[in-house]
Amino acid sequence: MTDTRDTVILGSGCAGLTAAIYTARAGLKPLVLEGHEPGGQLSITTLVENFPGWPEGIQGPELIDNMKKQAARFGAEFQMAHLSAVDLHAHPFHLKTSAGDIHARSVIIASGASARWLNLPNEQALIGHGVSSCATCDGFFFRGLEIAVVGGGDSAMEEALFLTRFATKVTILHRRESFRASKIMLERAIAHPNIELRTNTVIEDVLGVEDNEVKGVRLRDVKTGMQSVLPISGLFLGIGHDPNARAFQGQIDLDSEGYVRTQNNVFTTRNGVLVPGVYACGDVQDRRYRQAITAAGTGCMAALEVEKYLEEHGR
Repeated sequence: MTDTRDTVILGSGCAGLTAAIYTARAGLKPLVLEGHEPGGQLSITTLVENFPGWPEGIQGPELIDNMKKQAARFGAEFQMAHLSAVDLHAHPFHLKTSAGDIHARSVIIASGASARWLNLPNEQALIGHGVSSCATCDGFFFRGLEIAVVGGGDSAMEEALFLTRFATKVTILHRRESFRASKIMLERAIAHPNIELRTNTVIEDVLGVEDNEVKGVRLRDVKTGMQSVLPISGLFLGIGHDPNARAFQGQIDLDSEGYVRTQNNVFTTRNGVLVPGVYACGDVQDRRYRQAITAAGTGCMAALEVEKYLEEHGR
């Protein structure tokens, strides 16, 4: 088929753009579908200080823009489109997108995962200015300050315990009476002298939008209805992420939470058997690390496997 692409990359975050750089340098002229959230989570991140090669740090959108320009320099093509349906059972693979149908000899799934937000009035305006969904990414900026973590599961406990390395006090806010976290994680949080747990509490809004930095949160007790203000400098959401993999349901193996199952880092499977020519990288298959550098690493792996796969099949 003359309109069949050698490789199509689904997603334009660190994983997708790294895959684009490598496949473009290999002469494969990859097509990158930028998706619903072009640039991924880094596009809403301010200062990135843990990506190697930037001793003074770099703004998230700037890092993404640099990677995109680098991929384009080697021949990668970009399309502002998102995937609506896919058929990975036939070959070449058939992708239905918002910009039309595409056929591909290989596919790299780099569609990422979206953080769950509370949808508060001022929440989005303060992302990167005190509101965060990644303690590992942003905890360093809150050294010596008081902060809060929202959630009642293991993710919230892990975030809170990690943040005690920097913050003087971490308040865990949970809307229910009991926590769903595992016993051991909950006990660790309860035992920590710098962690306070507040149950039956919901956040009504984040304060400080006028100053472009978090100043506190307005709380409501779900039992009494009483409102109060908790002065803090940072709000971390520990309520999980949603992998952007719905389109692949029934096409490849997903785990119980919707993440793409992989073998040997990036190989996808169907009923436990490898799916030739389809690879996944970045946060769509990584529930553990979720870092820009690990996403980039698996993006590199996926690209190298695509190059090898196409070469073995006469491309």
